Amino acid sequence: MTTAPGHAKPLAPLLRLVLEAGPLVVFFVANGRFGIFPATAAFMVATVIALAASWLLERRVAIMPLVSGAFVLVFGGLTLALADELFIKLKPTIVNGLFAAILFGGLATGRTLLKPLFGAALHLDNGGWRHLTFRWACFFVALAVLNEVVWRSTSTEFWAGFKLYGIMPLTIAFTLSQMPLILRHQLPHKDGGS
Repeated sequence: MTTAPGHAKPLAPLLRLVLEAGPLVVFFVANGRFGIFPATAAFMVATVIALAASWLLERRVAIMPLVSGAFVLVFGGLTLALADELFIKLKPTIVNGLFAAILFGGLATGRTLLKPLFGAALHLDNGGWRHLTFRWACFFVALAVLNEVVWRSTSTEFWAGFKLYGIMPLTIAFTLSQMPLILRHQLPHKDGGS
């Protein structure tokens, strides 16, 4: 199978994970060694590098990493400019809240907004898309609330570590827990005949 001119092949799952989780690892390591402000600057640089690498390798950047990256730059910039770690701590709450609001808003207007994002990879019936969208919206709300609880009740070092060692495993576990729903609502794959 060849790709069309101007389009790169989709990234391998491991490389995609490295590009999406890499900036978070940089943030965690830099926070442990240098503190929150240098870590925020490193997080911003690593995010830009990861987005640029995604663009160079795939000739596109997925919407969720792009939106999250924009928030990293805005809230990281505010953190550094105002020398206040509150902004970088609020970023996950606001991003997850925004994703939840978009998904719930789509459902309220009869649209399953996960379908345009994952429709090429998942072939589900309409009920499957509705259920999956609702579950992801609820999960984003849970992540927003969890971020608020953790940053308000623990140290900055614990919060930074929790983003890597708590949120990432929870997201992977949640994603895997959706497999029964996906399998139950999966449609036969329509081969385009290439």
